[in-house]
Amino acid sequence: MSASARFLDSPVPRYLQLADLMRQRIARGVWPRDFRMPSLEELVQEFGVARVTVRQAIDLLAREGLVSPQQGRGTFVTGSPSNDRFISVVTRLDELARVYRDTQPVIVNIDESVTSPPLAPGEGAPAARYTFMRRVHSRDGHPYCVINIYLDERIFRKSPEKFRTKTVIPLLTSMKSVHIADAHQVLTIGTADMEVARLLDLPMNAPVAEVRRIFKDAEGTVIYLADVTYRGDAIRVEMDLQP
Repeated sequence: MSASARFLDSPVPRYLQLADLMRQRIARGVWPRDFRMPSLEELVQEFGVARVTVRQAIDLLAREGLVSPQQGRGTFVTGSPSNDRFISVVTRLDELARVYRDTQPVIVNIDESVTSPPLAPGEGAPAARYTFMRRVHSRDGHPYCVINIYLDERIFRKSPEKFRTKTVIPLLTSMKSVHIADAHQVLTIGTADMEVARLLDLPMNAPVAEVRRIFKDAEGTVIYLADVTYRGDAIRVEMDLQP
């Protein structure tokens, strides 16, 4: 399939798709710093798009400080995209609590109610009632995740103000009256829908990482369920492989 055909399959504007492709070439070192990019006509021919689409993509990268169009000389690579993936997917509960303590996000609560969690068969027994919180976490003024939290209401009522203003996992692990007997998470790769794109300042269908976390007590009751959607450029997965 040609590049132009792939562009047609997506509702994301072509110039944004093209800018992302160019950005990735710069990030991977295919186009290193001081590299003279292919000419406008060469890019039009390679990607099968209009000249105005290429110009829009280059203008966007220029505003980001990644390239510099120079009259009569061409367009040169002048910078590299940020690679600050500050959220690591970890495999231990204590490490997860530390990650949230260290990132110290700014929390914006956008919904709170009492409801039932969307538990699938086999995920655990539900508690009597849950407090639901939908929030956005930000770092340095930039949103990086949307999270839907279902917390056993009995636990929420122990410290409601702290749960409203702080990250939940470090609070849970520090509470002597709460025992997490089982903790499980699943990561999948998805794309941003309209609401997530708006909340995380992303284009529609931009890549995101979706994490589902479930904590249970000793009786198998789900005391914490969270569905987290991270920006794809904020998260990394690193694992030790057993030989």
